[in-house]
Amino acid sequence: MPIRHRLLAGLVAVLWGLNFLAIHASLQQFPPYFLVALRWTLIAVPTVLLVPRPQVPTRYLIGYGVGFGVLQFAFLYSAMDAGMPTGLASLVLQSSAPFTVLLGVLVGERLTRTRALGVIVAVIGLVIVGSQRVGGAAWWPFVLTLCAGFGWAIGNLSSKLAHPPKPLHLTLWMTVVPPLPMLGLALLLEGPQRIADSVTSSGSAWGAWSGLLYTCVLGSVAGSGIWTWLMTRHPASTVAPYSMLVPVVGLSAAWIALGERPSPVELVGCVVVVAGVLLTSRTPAPPIVRAVAIDPGEDAAHREGTTASAVLHQ
Repeated sequence: MPIRHRLLAGLVAVLWGLNFLAIHASLQQFPPYFLVALRWTLIAVPTVLLVPRPQVPTRYLIGYGVGFGVLQFAFLYSAMDAGMPTGLASLVLQSSAPFTVLLGVLVGERLTRTRALGVIVAVIGLVIVGSQRVGGAAWWPFVLTLCAGFGWAIGNLSSKLAHPPKPLHLTLWMTVVPPLPMLGLALLLEGPQRIADSVTSSGSAWGAWSGLLYTCVLGSVAGSGIWTWLMTRHPASTVAPYSMLVPVVGLSAAWIALGERPSPVELVGCVVVVAGVLLTSRTPAPPIVRAVAIDPGEDAAHREGTTASAVLHQ
């Protein structure tokens, strides 16, 4: 991968890592469910007006929107609102990687030894981090963040099964799914009065709206756009490991901006989780194909049959 593309991958990791600070700022003003609805609405409206609908089955579009847009962010925002440290949230959310591997097995994907080891290592790391959350009220935000990672995994699986010809269109149209269910949850659980107060009050308004715009424009549109562009030009195994810089940026930014300092045990757990996720993202080496001599007539027939088969499967 050229150095320019590597820098772009690193830029995305920085944008996504700082995303957690932006979410933290927005939660100082808005209740979590309403904030999720607001975030996706700001992207969904221009998407419906300007972006063609992706040519994918509706069930996978809805599955992607429910998993990635509803479950992930409803649980993540609730966890951070309930006290999950901003930096640790960026780390625990990476549980989506082992969850994705395990869900993939259910739809017939092969679980290699390396990926199985990665799942085990990541789980051990999460247990180490979670052990510091046991007791008092700290465990519940941790569990909510794990649920967010599981929601992300459902979104990953749905987007993979969709086989979108234009992945960015699917990513943008996914945002059409969450606004109504999230607004319904917000009205039911947070109430119209709290929602109205969050919009009209001026307590942390500047920081909250700035954080919301950051998550929409830089975190979602710019970050996802660059990432999708890179994934279409390079093997996933080359690009995906750069996502492991996200918790590094998230933990560092929270340390600097918010004074959050993970305990030594939590830092050890962070390293173990990152190692596990890197293992789960490894792509197995392709099998070695030996060249054999083929009769010219037989080769032509083989090519014709292969072409017909390809047409039938398109």
